[in-house]
Amino acid sequence: MSTTGTTLVIGATGVTGSRTAARLAASGHRVRAASRRAAPVSGTEPVRFDWYDPATHAAALDGVDRVYLIPPVGDADPAATMLPFLRQARGTGVRRAVLLSSSAVPEGGPAVGMVHRALPDVFEHWAVLRPSWFMQNFTGAHAHALSIREEGALWTATGGGRIGFVDAEDIAAVAVHALTDEQAPNSDLVLTGPETLSYDDIAAVVTDVTGRSVEHRHLSHEQLCDRLSALIPTEFAVLLADMDRAIAQGSEDRTTDTVRRLTGRPPRAFRTFLDRELHREPTRREPSARIPRGERLVS
Repeated sequence: MSTTGTTLVIGATGVTGSRTAARLAASGHRVRAASRRAAPVSGTEPVRFDWYDPATHAAALDGVDRVYLIPPVGDADPAATMLPFLRQARGTGVRRAVLLSSSAVPEGGPAVGMVHRALPDVFEHWAVLRPSWFMQNFTGAHAHALSIREEGALWTATGGGRIGFVDAEDIAAVAVHALTDEQAPNSDLVLTGPETLSYDDIAAVVTDVTGRSVEHRHLSHEQLCDRLSALIPTEFAVLLADMDRAIAQGSEDRTTDTVRRLTGRPPRAFRTFLDRELHREPTRREPSARIPRGERLVS
């Protein structure tokens, strides 16, 4: 792996961006960590970046030759914002781009699927990471983690559908490979954990590991739309509810060997992940990192 050049990590304080930036820096790569507040990430150069403020883009791209792309959160049409930036990046010397998408969104599909389709036309070297649902959804500020803490419940319209939940640490490990390996993947990479689990299974594992009773409460598609629309824009709420309906129909009932093939180690299982989060020590920037047994799930 080459240590020349600078990698711009967009969303460097987020779930996968922070882990990708940290791994790159620890391996000796120069990293520019982009976020709306230019928050520091150990071993990196912080820079202010806002997808919706083009005045922040030039400084972020200065001297950069590769970029990790986190789409703007909650935007149902990210291509309108991202594609002008990607063309600008190409013009300023970026030669490799790695895009975070989703296993639920194919090339040319809704939202980031249109960015996926355009990426090979902009960059000669590229990859699209399409991870399944994050294990961190149950330990952070995600709606599932909040409902576990506040209600002892998970609310979905997934029925008994199964998902290959994946640890963000495994996603970051693949992202680093895609950004730095001599041969770029030039493909999309579906990332999963080692097993598929239903939300009933997730509730049972959380109950067993933490000692707190958690149940999965089944909603209809319409009920989930209503629940989400109270929290986020209706268009995005419908998109998420549609994903739950697809899960109920079996769309995510699969595992892949991508993490093992590209990192040389197997992906982490959910029980192992949860046990790690339960016992890990808080850091200065994560004062609530530990998960107290029987009380709450936080990260």
